[in-house]
Order: sequence, then C-alpha cells, then structure tokens
Amino acid sequence: MSGLLALLDDVVAIAKIAAASVDDVMGQAIKAGAKASGAVIDDAAVTPKFVHGFEPARELPIVWRIAVGSIRNKLLVLLPAALLLSAFAPWLITPLLMLGGMYLCFEGAEKVVHVIRPHHGPEHKAAAATPENPLHLEEQKVAGAIKTDFILSAEIMTIILAAIPESTFWLEAATLAVAGIGITAVVYGGVALIVKADDVGLLMAERGRFAVTRAVGRAIVRGMPGFLTVLTTVGTAAMLWVGGSIVVHGLESLGFAWLGHQIHDWAVAAGHAVSGAEAAVEWIAKAAMDGVFGLALGLALIPIGLSLVAPLWKLVTGGGDKKAA
Repeated sequence: MSGLLALLDDVVAIAKIAAASVDDVMGQAIKAGAKASGAVIDDAAVTPKFVHGFEPARELPIVWRIAVGSIRNKLLVLLPAALLLSAFAPWLITPLLMLGGMYLCFEGAEKVVHVIRPHHGPEHKAAAATPENPLHLEEQKVAGAIKTDFILSAEIMTIILAAIPESTFWLEAATLAVAGIGITAVVYGGVALIVKADDVGLLMAERGRFAVTRAVGRAIVRGMPGFLTVLTTVGTAAMLWVGGSIVVHGLESLGFAWLGHQIHDWAVAAGHAVSGAEAAVEWIAKAAMDGVFGLALGLALIPIGLSLVAPLWKLVTGGGDKKAA
C-alpha cells in the first residue's frame, strides 16, 4: 500500500510539473506573441487582398490554403531554424531581429509613399487588362500569399525567439510552436471574418426579418471599405512603431545606446508634463518617436530595397515578388 501511495505522489508531482510547464509555455507564448503585434497586424491587413476578385464561394478555401501554408512555414522551416539559431548562434538573433525591424520600416515607409504618391506601372495595367484562368490565378495568388507570409512569419518567429527568456530546448520549442499556431489562428481567423463580413452584411440587409437586422446589414456593407482602410492604416503605423523600436533596442544591445536613451528621456519628459497620465503619455510618446524613427529609416531604405533587394528577391523566387503576387 505504501508503494502505491508513493507512486501516486510521484504521479501527482509529475502532473504538477507538467501543468507548470504548460503554464510557462502559454504565458511566454502570449507575451512573445504580443511583442510581434506589428507584423501580426500587417499580416492581417495584407492577406485580404489575395482573395479580392474571386467568387465568394472560393474566399474561405483560399484563406484556409494560405493558413495551412503559414503553419508549414512556421513549424517545418522557421521553428527548426530558430531553435538551431538559439542553440548554435545566439549572437545572430539581435542582428537578424534588426534586419526584420528594418524590413518592417521599409514596408511601412513604402506604404506611406504609395498613399502620398500613388502610381500604377505599365506592368500592373497590362496584368489588369489580361484575363486569366480562375484556377491558375488562384494558384498564383495562394503561392504569392504564402511567400509573403514566409517573410512576415520569419519576422514574427524571430521576435518571439528574442522575447523568450533563457530556458530549456523543449520549452523554447513548445513556446515557439504555441505562439506560431496561435498567431496564425488569430490572423487567418480574423481574415476569414473580414473577407466574409460584406457577404454576411448583404445577406442580413436583403433577408433580415427585422428592420434593425436589415439596418445593421446595410451598415456592415457600407462600413467595410472604411474598416479595411483603418486596418491598413493601423497596420502601417504598427509596422513603423515595432520596426523602429526593434532597431533602436538592437542598437542599444550592440553598444550604440544614445538614440534609445534620448527617446526614453524625451518620453519621460512628455509624461511628466501631463499630471495624472504620466505612464500613458510616456508610452504614447515613446511609441510615436519610435514610429517617426522607423519612418525615417524606412524612407532611407527604399532606394536600397528597390534597386538591390527587390531584384534579388525576384531572382530567388523565380521572377515574382510579393507586390506582383
């Protein structure tokens, strides 16, 4: 009997350890995922364009195919790469994180420039004038979306890796997997709701039994274009803020702390100027300054991206880039 009780005690102890490990994984995954918010919002803002123009019946299957490709990107390629990086070259995490931050700044600045000076190149016009087979077009769109997702997922997984405290190999692996799957579910679940919202609104407006239902449906249909614009704007601002803060923090880690200290001091001064809301004002001021720095950095990187990085990307991906996709 005493042996059985000892065995039960051991089982209970193991269960407690396992439960604590699960709590650690979930807690770290949530915290790390929150730090990847800029790339996550951008992912949610970018993806709906890949289903634009398709029959409503094909929208959710396309989103599902992209989501499955995103999971493959994260679990089969990026997670092993992140674990190898953490085990054998942890010194590379900060430089890679800064590269990801610079990419976010570049993308955000490019979107700002496009809003200020919209342009449609001859390639875009020619492509728009040439009808394509729907199945072939769907394959192209899905492939392009998965390529775009790979870049954003690489940023997300690197940010998550850098946010995980030093721990065991298996805890890091589990945290990366949980955060990656959770972020994918949030992003593509949100995308599915976004792309079907106008269809639901139209159905409510046409077939609603009550006047309020029909009114809500019409409001959804009218509001979706504005909502997508707001989502894109928020995504761009988040990219510049997160990208700028990543680069600033990376410079501090590499010994170039002047800019980070200056931003911190200015933010603290702004917080002290508003009594009763010091913490909120300080956070907003720091985020705004990180975003302004991210925009300036992104604008400086645009010529490099267009003249060097874009041609190399086309060469690597077989002649297509994420804009063309």
